[in-house]
Amino acid sequence: MTSGTASPPLAAIWSRRALEALLAEEYKHDRLTKPELQQLLGIETSYALDGFLKAHDIWIGYTREDAERERQSLHRLGF
Repeated sequence: MTSGTASPPLAAIWSRRALEALLAEEYKHDRLTKPELQQLLGIETSYALDGFLKAHDIWIGYTREDAERERQSLHRLGF
């Protein structure tokens, strides 16, 4: 019995996986920006894009300087 919803064809699943892998690599090598990647993948939110990046082992660079800047900002705000 079927549940009433059809699964996407296998070729469509593999095509999407190939597209995602290609675009992830292009982003890793700085050949795409986050907005371009988001648009090409049809991802609506930056939160969902961050999930995509994490799923493809792409981590946003965060330096000690970034951490220190945030610490100073929090200190100025009284935290």
